[in-house]
Amino acid sequence: MTKKIEIIGLGAGDINQLPLGVYKKLTNKEVKIVVRTFDHPVLSELRDEGVVFESFDNVYTSHEMFEDVYCSIVEKIIGFAKNAPVIYAVPGHPMLAEKTVQLLLEHTEADVEIIGGHSYLDDLFTSLRIDPIDGFQFVDGTSFDRSQLDYRHHIVFCQVYDRMIASDVKLALLEDLPPDYQITVVEAAGSHHEKITTISLEELDHSLEVTNLTSVYIPPAPPSMLHHTFTRLREVIATLRGPNGCPWDQAQTHESLREYAIEEVYELIEAIDAQDDEWIVEELGDILLQVMLHSQIGEGEGYFMVDDVIRSITDKMIHRHPHVFANTSVDSVEDVYKNWDTLKQEEKGEQRVSVLDGVPIGLPSLSKAYKLQKKAAKVGFDWDDVNDIWLKLDEELKEVHEAIEQKDNTEIIKELGDVLFVLANVARYYKINPEIALHQTNGKFISRFTYIENQLNEADKDISTVTLEEMDSLWEQAKGRE
Repeated sequence: MTKKIEIIGLGAGDINQLPLGVYKKLTNKEVKIVVRTFDHPVLSELRDEGVVFESFDNVYTSHEMFEDVYCSIVEKIIGFAKNAPVIYAVPGHPMLAEKTVQLLLEHTEADVEIIGGHSYLDDLFTSLRIDPIDGFQFVDGTSFDRSQLDYRHHIVFCQVYDRMIASDVKLALLEDLPPDYQITVVEAAGSHHEKITTISLEELDHSLEVTNLTSVYIPPAPPSMLHHTFTRLREVIATLRGPNGCPWDQAQTHESLREYAIEEVYELIEAIDAQDDEWIVEELGDILLQVMLHSQIGEGEGYFMVDDVIRSITDKMIHRHPHVFANTSVDSVEDVYKNWDTLKQEEKGEQRVSVLDGVPIGLPSLSKAYKLQKKAAKVGFDWDDVNDIWLKLDEELKEVHEAIEQKDNTEIIKELGDVLFVLANVARYYKINPEIALHQTNGKFISRFTYIENQLNEADKDISTVTLEEMDSLWEQAKGRE
């Protein structure tokens, strides 16, 4: 026998909102009627008329996760329907924020029919005097992600039926909006129980009683409050490059911005070395600015936009991490590297013929040496023993001395290059990026030498006239201060 389940909506909270046909079904005493919760004004009035219901309120207290609650309710309804047709009544409209209804519709073993009901959204829009065509988000307060929220539009949270949920909603919103931001709490919209209260965001879980008929309305935020969002950044960059924007930004090209990309990366490294979080944030912002400017230039020329940039890196990350997004298994970081290189080669196809292809032409020479050696090592062209690398370094140093003794400048350059190349290999063996190591040493030298200059200035001495011994003494002082 086919299981018959009729789903009825109870409206926003007033029995006068029930259509006559729905009212007749609910007062049919020959059919088993189950309700998701007794906490609804219509049910109180119907019980006064002698209608008998069975609720699932006890299910909420027997499970910790909402998903488990919904699945349990659906299983019980399917079980009831094995013996006789069932009417399942839910608050509002069955097709509005009712997870149990969606789960029931997925059951192929049951004949599920949506009878209808009065949606409270029309009454809500009327009570709030908003037009959803301006942009509207309807959010389940029990299950949402902050990243989904678009504060440029009207936002309504439903399912805010207790203080804990209200607190969760508040805490999420406080990540983006100020505590005194004005929001509106609507109770039983459109019914004679309707109550509308405007409060500050920080009061949401403090002073008001909330029920399963409570909705929380968040009005659109002004652009000045959205400076932390990607959408606002994109609008700002588009304005700067637009007809009424900044002459400097309008004049930029991919080529003119090259030098800034290099500068910003080095400034980020400097901030990281200083372990200064605020500085890191600032420099990451400057790098993001470069990405946005290049993307806006691409959009203006009709070739690409930032969406293409984001899609490219998203696709790449998913493709190169099959151990996360697919069924590939890895046992170590080395396995991850192998998969990465294989997939990278797969993406490039026949574009790269040599193992050494793919190292940027403009990379600083020390970094390039490091990258070249890493690529060669991946196919087995590598030292078996690090001691052999140190012996090679000794050999190259001797050749430098020989070239110096012969006063052959061309050979000196070649041999010094060989020394640096071997040092890059030593760094690679110990998993140290030589460019970063040298960058840190440069910073250390600047700090110590600046200390010498400052000390000499305080002593009213000219650095060009003091002895090397005096400068060495100050150098040691600088080291001691570190």
